[in-house]
Amino acid sequence: MTKIAFIFPGQGSQTVGMGQEFVENTAESKAFYESADKALGFELSKLMLEGPAEELTLTYHAQPALLTTGVMVAEKIRTAGITPHYVAGHSLGEYGALVIAGVLSFEDAVSVVHKRGLYMNEAVPAGQGAMAAILGMELNDLHAVTEKVTTAGDAVQVANVNCPGQIVISGTKEGVEKASVAAKEAGAKRAIPLVVSGPFHSELMRPSSEKLRATLDGITLSAPQIPVIGNVMANELQDVSAIQQELVEQVYSAVQWEASVREMIANGVDVFIECGPGKVLSGLVKKIDRTVATYCVYDEASLEALIEASKEWTINA
Repeated sequence: MTKIAFIFPGQGSQTVGMGQEFVENTAESKAFYESADKALGFELSKLMLEGPAEELTLTYHAQPALLTTGVMVAEKIRTAGITPHYVAGHSLGEYGALVIAGVLSFEDAVSVVHKRGLYMNEAVPAGQGAMAAILGMELNDLHAVTEKVTTAGDAVQVANVNCPGQIVISGTKEGVEKASVAAKEAGAKRAIPLVVSGPFHSELMRPSSEKLRATLDGITLSAPQIPVIGNVMANELQDVSAIQQELVEQVYSAVQWEASVREMIANGVDVFIECGPGKVLSGLVKKIDRTVATYCVYDEASLEALIEASKEWTINA
């Protein structure tokens, strides 16, 4: 029996023109972009479709933009008759998963992630923090590197455990630069700076977490209608209090993406569908387990390819 997971990308996947083909061709898709504009009080959709890229990359723009596109795409897939058994998202993507699971409304989610981005930017203004992907290094060895750099005065820590051989670090600009050099000296194959505007999933983000908690207190969360696998502990989030605590802790805690994917596979998931721009998560899933099937949906052609492939699946409700 085929079991399906919808997965939602995080920051770094944003691109100018994201979702454009769907928005131009489908009134329902356009309505998501219009709803986001209304919820935020400014033309996010114009920024998504026309740019400039530098503005779209700012965390308080990138977060609602990726959420909007991801949820819009997921609804296109569900309208085509493909529904998930599990949902999960990488960092910001977790909010898209929660919308599809019925935990919070799309409008509330757009508003919350915009504020989440603002809080993060206030904690560490753009340009003062950084992130980098470290390739080809064991987790324990990288922990040792980041701890040494931090002890010497430049904060940096492990932020995302993405897949075997790919771990992301986060911290001050100087801390990430020094840790990247030290990691390569200690045997890492590469250190790749990420196109993000802050040191996400690091202790530097902790001040933003309490502001986020207050914001979450002001909206209605519901029990999930579809199992959601969380980032922090890589387990199923089963009730509202656990979800709220997850979202607060997630801001400054490492994303356990590899463990989250393995948890879904252990529960029988063998098809992962990435909802939104890019193919980052699909690539990570394949590095974790090459036996599962992955699909990326971001335009009409990729949606049609998914629908065609789904005709071969055996799914029991």
